[in-house]
Amino acid sequence: MGNLDGKAVVITGAGRGLGEAYAMHAAQAGASVVVNDVDGDLAERVAEHIRAYGGQAVASAHTVADPAQAEKIVATCVAEFGRIDGLVNNAGLNYEAVPWADDPEQIRTTVEVNLLGVIYTGMAAMRAMRDQGGGGSIVNVSSGAFFGQRKLGTYSATKGAVASLSLSWALDLESDGIRVNAVCPVAHTRMVWQSERSLRAIPADRTPGKVAPLVLFLLSDAAEGITGQIVRCNGRQLHLIGQPYFKQPVLESDAWDAVSVKRAFDGVLQAHLEPFGLEKRMPPRLRELVEPSQSA
Repeated sequence: MGNLDGKAVVITGAGRGLGEAYAMHAAQAGASVVVNDVDGDLAERVAEHIRAYGGQAVASAHTVADPAQAEKIVATCVAEFGRIDGLVNNAGLNYEAVPWADDPEQIRTTVEVNLLGVIYTGMAAMRAMRDQGGGGSIVNVSSGAFFGQRKLGTYSATKGAVASLSLSWALDLESDGIRVNAVCPVAHTRMVWQSERSLRAIPADRTPGKVAPLVLFLLSDAAEGITGQIVRCNGRQLHLIGQPYFKQPVLESDAWDAVSVKRAFDGVLQAHLEPFGLEKRMPPRLRELVEPSQSA
């Protein structure tokens, strides 16, 4: 299980942290690896480390945020190793900000890397895979933050978009035999250091290497028939994330107006309001209903 002998894979954002762990594990499993990171020195260091252990790896310092450079990342894999069998869209940025004071330039940069970068590199990879006759695996890195997390609005939005994108791509590429899944990894990395809340929630022993086997499996032929899934691993727990669905009851009207919509929310829909965010916070209206009864 997890054997990647003869396969060529691209790992973006692989200069350190989770990306480095993915690259090292893939190489140890027999894959030839393009180690991509905008910090070329870091990418080369990881590639040298792989080669020192007898693996095959080349470094790429192209940015995923530019479509022409994203094409070059994939082209490097095809030129060096003759094909591309797997892509891990790991490159990403994160920062904390209250939404009313967010910085437009930081928002733009984060969206360009976290979302557009996934799209650009994924498009290049899927074109190359289809030109080879199909087959292959794309693993997009999302995050449980897409459920909603304080001070991470832009980051959460990009990761929610990556999850939705993965489901759409899985539908589009199934007939080509290209599997597309999203992973939500939780590990103690450099990103964690930026948040006191994350430092408390993610112990130092949750290393990237404990999450990497999930990505390794999804890249491998052992995961045949698994596509369109969102999978979370925090080093101890491994589970699927349920996908959005239309919740019952479904109310019908020939002509909804403000009065009838209010009546619906005052009535049957009120009991079905959803907790929101990763912390599962109850909507105020439900808290008002529950708290008096608890105190009684």
